[in-house]
Amino acid sequence: SSDLGTQDENWQSIQRLCDLINVESEGPVIASRLLAHKIQSPQEQEALRALTVLETCINNCGNAFHQEIGKFRFLNELIKVLSPKFLGSWSADSVKTRITEILYSWTVWFPEESKIQNAYKMLKKNGIIKKDPKLPRDKLLPPPSPRSKDSIFDDEEKSQQLAKLLKSRNPEDLKEANRLIKNLIKEEQEKSEKITRRTAAINEVQTQTRLLADMLKRYQREDLAPDERQTMQDLYQRCERLRPTLFRLASDAGDNDDTLAEVLRLNDNLTQELTQYRLIVGGGRSEEH
Repeated sequence: SSDLGTQDENWQSIQRLCDLINVESEGPVIASRLLAHKIQSPQEQEALRALTVLETCINNCGNAFHQEIGKFRFLNELIKVLSPKFLGSWSADSVKTRITEILYSWTVWFPEESKIQNAYKMLKKNGIIKKDPKLPRDKLLPPPSPRSKDSIFDDEEKSQQLAKLLKSRNPEDLKEANRLIKNLIKEEQEKSEKITRRTAAINEVQTQTRLLADMLKRYQREDLAPDERQTMQDLYQRCERLRPTLFRLASDAGDNDDTLAEVLRLNDNLTQELTQYRLIVGGGRSEEH
């Protein structure tokens, strides 16, 4: 996503990276290591592009990624770019300024991440960061999670119960209101994360199905190199592994007819390409190759 050959950020690739981080169990760990390596690049533009990717991932990925970048293992890689004892003496000022801004914004966004707070305080204490950067308001506040149309905060019964409790002068009622608010927020976060995972899974199925279809068309038109045939086989196997994901999504759709219809359509497309692969690669032309 931050290839030196690309002068501008490839937003489609960045979004695809975010999708993979959200659905792959090792995604947050692998992405954080890759980003740390790119951020330390001696090429100023590559490092800045990597920082753009990092910020985009923060905005679009879930708690697992946030927790990963909040570990000393990742934070130390950013500190190395700022510290004159490591890479700071030759890192571009624009890169160091951007890292400082990002770290400062994280102290505001993630007050519960103690390692981020400690790392930033340490940088200030050692004089590496002289003062807090001035950031526009939109940089100081994390982007709000999109609320679905049927958000639990719009549950009329719970809203009325909460309003009644908040108006009460009884301390026990206020404690109950606080407990209800925390439960509502937790439920909303879980629902939002579920929607994020579903969206990422749907995007992956669409992408992998399209790639397999494109490879099959090429296979029918021309002789593919051995590595390309291997790529096609890998795609086929990846698509096969995605089928249980679609079954799970269909099961989770519940009464949401639009989601169920979309999942069934994706399953039809995926099944069609898998069948085509078995017919084309496993039949006629396979003997010619």
